[in-house]
Amino acid sequence: MVSARCKLAVKEELKKLGLHFILVELGEVDIMETLSKDQLEQLKLALLSTGLELMDDKRAILIERIKTTIIEMVHHSDGESNVNFSDFLSKKLDHNYTYLANLFSEVQGTTIEQFMISHKVERIKELIIYDELNITEIAWKMNYSSVAHLSNQFKKVTGLTPTHFKQLKDKRRSPIEDIGNQQ
Repeated sequence: MVSARCKLAVKEELKKLGLHFILVELGEVDIMETLSKDQLEQLKLALLSTGLELMDDKRAILIERIKTTIIEMVHHSDGESNVNFSDFLSKKLDHNYTYLANLFSEVQGTTIEQFMISHKVERIKELIIYDELNITEIAWKMNYSSVAHLSNQFKKVTGLTPTHFKQLKDKRRSPIEDIGNQQ
């Protein structure tokens, strides 16, 4: 579950099934009832019909929590934080970063760093399109050490400079759910 739209879909399916939830967050649901096997199967099918899946594998859940943490940090926070990401992730998920990084790479076929860069570049595209901040302000907001660092990373991922991207008529963006997933 990686977007507000996903959260709404999950809430709707829970309501249809008559289930009461305490919390529906990105990648996490806390249901008041203890589900029977039948209810669990109904929930799985309902979520599948909306393009989502119920995860009960501990490794898959951990991968989803890594993704959700990155998405929240990149897309849903004000940025401007000088926190070391690997330390933050280790603390938040209560696992050694090396373990998290190895698991993520093994399952996703990409590194946590590449996944995060893909999301940062997509967020930069969004900020460029909004045209409320200049590139220097975007670099600062997205925690880049310099405009040159942002520009180099943006060009490496998109093949365009941020300035060239801003000039394009057809600004191609990707849905959050598709970013960083191997095609």
